[in-house]
Amino acid sequence: MDLNKDLGATSTCTTCKFKENRSNYWTAVMYFKARNGTYIRVPQMANQFIGAPNGGMTVYYIQPIGSNQKVTAFSKGFRMIVGNPMARARRSQDANSFESRSISYRCFGANFGSDAGYPHPGTGPLDTVNLPPRTCAGGIRSNIFFPSCWNGKDLDPADHASHMTWPAGTIGRDGLLFHVGSCPASHPTRMPLILLEIVWDTRQFNSQWPTDGSQPLIMSNGDPTGYGQHADYVFGWQGDALQRAMDQCTDIGGNPASCRTLAQQSDAEMNQCTMQPVVNERVEGVYLNELPGCNPPQSGPDPATMIRDCKALSYTGTLPPVVTPAPPASTAPLPVITPPPTVPGSVPRFGQCGGQGWTGATQCVSPYTCQATNQWYSQCL
Repeated sequence: MDLNKDLGATSTCTTCKFKENRSNYWTAVMYFKARNGTYIRVPQMANQFIGAPNGGMTVYYIQPIGSNQKVTAFSKGFRMIVGNPMARARRSQDANSFESRSISYRCFGANFGSDAGYPHPGTGPLDTVNLPPRTCAGGIRSNIFFPSCWNGKDLDPADHASHMTWPAGTIGRDGLLFHVGSCPASHPTRMPLILLEIVWDTRQFNSQWPTDGSQPLIMSNGDPTGYGQHADYVFGWQGDALQRAMDQCTDIGGNPASCRTLAQQSDAEMNQCTMQPVVNERVEGVYLNELPGCNPPQSGPDPATMIRDCKALSYTGTLPPVVTPAPPASTAPLPVITPPPTVPGSVPRFGQCGGQGWTGATQCVSPYTCQATNQWYSQCL
């Protein structure tokens, strides 16, 4: 994506409550594996206390609570990721580490029932770092925090992550939501703490839960553990709206109406903002023989691997998806591409290192190697 493109100016609508928020948020979605081995997407539902949007997610921009630290808004072209899509085992055995607290799942009781002593995301006995291994009467919520300390230089490095880190200090019992800390010298600029909450309506599948103890839930990246959940953020606020909000909207109650410097829209207006599918592939609403794309289940505990010679359907414009047989694999030889000069050790983990037409560096930093996903894309893994 072009870092110079102003998403706030070019977008035509938003599904967010504040009209000025045109940012993009992405996470892996959840599927349910039926007893006959087929998969169906688990629908998202509106979070508690937020009205009646069509599923989606709840997004919070949080200042350090109880602190007067200056919070600097993201800039045009900024983006970041959190989490490791290849992880299939717990990243840290320390239950209070940033890795353990940043991505978790809440197993709701009926009607969003939670432990009253631990209401905040990523805390208490109802929140786990792996997918809940049991039925949840009120559904499951993904809690995803992004780091909030910026190095002040890079908008989007090759790994999409090293320009951000966590504030120093010990996380308290109320989790990252109330963690203030201080930004390290390497990443001195305090940015908004972004929290995503996505509620998966697993209630309709509880009666189909396996009796053999197996996990029927799986994320769309082929992850049946939940350890590989991850999220992407692409900044797209209009003008100085986010900076005004960080400076003026300090109510910790989370009520959008209290932030009067921003313009709100109704749930009906939010629900009218839709986008046609851009991939000619059926991904929801019916039982599928396999997960969309090249994402076969990989349960670990070793990290997942990229699928070589992927035969998933390619982009086909903006036509609605139709169910069609997969095209036969081509037997024609791939064109010979002269590789660009090698730049030793220049591509970080998860960065692109090859593919047809690629003109960038091709050698990964140690110990990672360049692995081909398909003809057009290779990645350091």
